[in-house]
Order: sequence, then C-alpha cells, then structure tokens
Amino acid sequence: MSHEAVGLLAHLWRFPVKSMLGEKLDEALITPRGLLGDRAYGLIETATGKVVSAKSVKAYPDMFACRATYVVPPRPGEPLPPVRVTFPDGTSVTSDSDTADAALSNFFKRDVKLTPTAPDDFTIDEYHPDIEKDDLGPAIEAKLGSALFARIGVPSPVPAGAFFDAFPLSILTTSTIEHLNSLRPQSAFDERRFRMNVIVRTNAAGFVENDWVGKAVAIGNDVRLQITMPDPRCVMTTLAQAELPRDIEVLRTLTQHNRLPIAGLGKSPCAGVYAVVSAAGALRKGDPVSLHTNE
Repeated sequence: MSHEAVGLLAHLWRFPVKSMLGEKLDEALITPRGLLGDRAYGLIETATGKVVSAKSVKAYPDMFACRATYVVPPRPGEPLPPVRVTFPDGTSVTSDSDTADAALSNFFKRDVKLTPTAPDDFTIDEYHPDIEKDDLGPAIEAKLGSALFARIGVPSPVPAGAFFDAFPLSILTTSTIEHLNSLRPQSAFDERRFRMNVIVRTNAAGFVENDWVGKAVAIGNDVRLQITMPDPRCVMTTLAQAELPRDIEVLRTLTQHNRLPIAGLGKSPCAGVYAVVSAAGALRKGDPVSLHTNE
C-alpha cells in the first residue's frame, strides 16, 4: 500500500438537526456511524409522515433560517444531549421541551415533530431545478437513508432510523471551493453551501477529491475512511443562508464543470465525496490527511 500526503484538516461541521444550520468545530469524534451527533435529529411532517428537508424548498423555505446546536457536547457511549433550535428572531427551543413541536410547527406553519429517529420509510419531497430557466418545477418524492438502499436492494451503509441521505460522512477540499470561485468569481462558493462534515485544506488545483473515490483516506492518528462515491448536489447549494444569497449559478457552475457518473442517476453535478468509516477516532483541526491506495 502506498500513501500520499494531501493536506490538513481545516474544519469540521456537525448538523444536529437535518437541514438546519449547524456547528463549526475544532475537534470531533468520528464513530462507525459518522461524526458523533451529526444529523441525529430531524423533523417529520405530521400529516404525511415524510421527513422535512430543505430540498422541499417550496413547503419549507426557511429551514436555513434555523440553527441547531447541542446544549452540551455529545459524549461517546452516552445518550445524546438535547439540541437547541434558534429561530431568526433569537428565540429558541430545546428538543426536551414540551413546547418544542408546537414552536417549530408555528414557525414553519405546518405541523411537524422533532425526533431522533427517522421513519423506516424515509421519504422526502425534493426539487430538481431547471437551471436554465431557474425554475423549481414539480416536487419529486424520493427515498433516502436505509429506505433508499432497501429500494435498490443493496446493503445500507447507514442504519435504519438515521437521518443521513445516503452515507454517514462527507468530505470537501478547499481546492474544489477555490476552483469553483475561479470559474465564476461573481458567485460566493462557500463551504457552508455544501454542508460537509470534513473540510480538507489542499494545495492541488481543481476538483481533487474526484480522484479519491475507491481509495482510503487517513486523518490524524486513528481515523480511516473509505471514499465511496462523488457527492451529487441539489437545490440546497443554491439557497440563501446567513449572508450568502440565493444563487442558482452555484448549481449551474457544477453542472457545467463537474458532472460525474452516479450509479442509477446518470451524470450529476458533484462537489465533494461521500465516505464510510473504516476506523473510528478523534479528529482535530490541523490533523494531517493522507490518501492510501493498494498497488
């Protein structure tokens, strides 16, 4: 086996509630299920039983107006602590409050339930925008998580009840972000748009992690990841959050410059890669990152 140093761990991100803004971390624990506490909670629409997603942009346009943080940091081997959801006006509610569901339902103007367990039939409504017309088009019902893999008849890399779309961990390099900004300087290609767990600072040019698929990545002393596939991108990358404006050009630029073959989907606009955990451990900002291949 050969290995190649590719960069340093720049940032870690945890998103306690699926499709809400999350937490930027200097250190985190990677478990076999991914980054501890990531996508641990989600909203379920009471009337339909569907999981609420920012991909359901017409029904839930304000998911990115809410930020989710843990009341105290999660600890391995212990029950997850409550999560705090902060609304745009600065008010907040915690997941262990009797008023949490009512507060969230009032904000979204739809009856929703905050829960730590995704339904077995993990279904969302999502939009695949026409990037030429800048039109969202109709909603499409999609299976995600373990329900997606059950539908296609292959073992699931994520456990039943988890709120991950497809894989437990995601990685993006600064090279990809810088390359996108060079391709279209008028747009703000910011790591926050892509909602990745691990940001790797790299010096090579272009979409460097495209070449990592099928290989292993080591981070720090203990963590080993297997890179499974490119990460196909959707309408969420175009949505406004904090000071970042809505910008369809984000997805349009990826479509023009980084469409990659995805099994069952044809070619899709991609940025970053998905991974599964081969060896768990602690990660800290500044940890070395290396690529390992069998020769």
